[in-house]
Amino acid sequence: MELLGSTLSGLYYMVCGCLVVYGMYRLTLLAVHLRAARRSIVQPPAPRDWPTVTVQLPLFNERFVARRLLEAVSRLDYPRDRLHVQVLDDSTDCTTRLTRRLVRVLRNRGLNIDHLHRTHRTGYKAGALADGLRRSHAELVAIFDADFVPPPDFLKRVVPHVLQPGVGAVQARWGHLNREASWFTRMQAILLDGHFVVEQTARSWARCFLSFNGTCGVWQRRAIESAGGWTSDTVTEDLDLSFRAQLEGWRVVYLRDVVVPGELPTEPDSFRSQQRRWTKGGVQVARKLLPRLMRAPLPLRVKVEAFLHLTCYAAYPLLLLLALLRTPARVFAPETTVLGLLPGEIELLFIGTLPLLAFYTLAQIGSRAATPRAVATRSLPAMALGAGLAVSNTRAVLEGLFSRDLTFERTPKPGARVRPVMPRGYRVRGTTVAMLEVVLVVYIVLWKVLGTGLGVVADIPFILFFGFGLLSMALPSLGVRRVLRDMMPRAVAARWSTAASP
Repeated sequence: MELLGSTLSGLYYMVCGCLVVYGMYRLTLLAVHLRAARRSIVQPPAPRDWPTVTVQLPLFNERFVARRLLEAVSRLDYPRDRLHVQVLDDSTDCTTRLTRRLVRVLRNRGLNIDHLHRTHRTGYKAGALADGLRRSHAELVAIFDADFVPPPDFLKRVVPHVLQPGVGAVQARWGHLNREASWFTRMQAILLDGHFVVEQTARSWARCFLSFNGTCGVWQRRAIESAGGWTSDTVTEDLDLSFRAQLEGWRVVYLRDVVVPGELPTEPDSFRSQQRRWTKGGVQVARKLLPRLMRAPLPLRVKVEAFLHLTCYAAYPLLLLLALLRTPARVFAPETTVLGLLPGEIELLFIGTLPLLAFYTLAQIGSRAATPRAVATRSLPAMALGAGLAVSNTRAVLEGLFSRDLTFERTPKPGARVRPVMPRGYRVRGTTVAMLEVVLVVYIVLWKVLGTGLGVVADIPFILFFGFGLLSMALPSLGVRRVLRDMMPRAVAARWSTAASP
């Protein structure tokens, strides 16, 4: 029994130590961000002759947002003889008919726009982008996903930066069209702001490897071609290309002041699907490029940051192990404190948690999208929601490491200003994962009920944190909200449904 306790305790300490490393990494990025935030981004002078730009719009069954995107692109302020738009349509529903009609209307208004419809999805998004690039002769390529709305001055502000020596791509910051639609979208916005407000700013300022986020950016065509072009051997073709381009010597620049609003998923299943693809693809890119990156003639600090950047998704299996090991390690431990905790346990958890709390708090302040009171109350729930992805994203990490499945899971959007929920036929179902998330909550609670009985007070924050995150993801997937709504009087149910949206 003593051997079992020592083994479990050792594993638990190891998990906590790894999480502390990634927590300190976030804290380092935060410190660099605070220095970079004081520096203004200088806008280069406009070129005498604007280069040719092809704007690529990859679509797959996006009938609720396609019109919004095309109308926004048609308003781009750029010389019409220098602008070419490609609608890269892989749709299998009425989106194709809708976009074909919109393209005809915009072409009659004088916009140089083509509708390229593939009857197959070879290579998924990467294949569509590569196919469109072969049909274009433009010097620069701008990319917008279906759920984003570029402002009219986007190209005029971004193109001068792309033309600077050595720059291969420029990434703009994501904004959020439906940030305030519900508590769920507010929490997502905080998680994304951590990446776009803090991480991307810090990496760009420190000249570390930056990730292209698949949309809201402009590429030098030469950079794409010299890096080997778009490839579909990972499900995050954007991260893959950006790292390959930087390994070839190109720079990726981040413009935090150029904001392109996009639509956040309104349902946990769609959010889970999106995060699973990003996690799986990030691990695939790490498996593919880390050996090459470690051998590259780069400064040590750049290599270390890139390693932590590409392996950060390991936090999800570590969080899952933390939840599984925490109580058993203490029940069978040969030595515990007065409260039934392992020696140094509280210190390790605080060191791993406080950097993340500061990280997301500063992200909200930097995004200027929340009141001081909201900043103080939203960081912990957002972190809990991120922890609620532990089950789903652990599976994604394992698939990224060992599976050869390259199926691209899209995240369809219902149109933030039109529909509050996902229409039937566009919904993603995650019932199996949701049931596992509920089982994990039951497991955590049962260990406490059947365990030593010590450390109850110390365990309450842990149970609430994981329970809130896991159940926030699981219960809507299992239809609990719909069942409760059906049991209520009609007038009460209508008010509750609106307040609890999504």
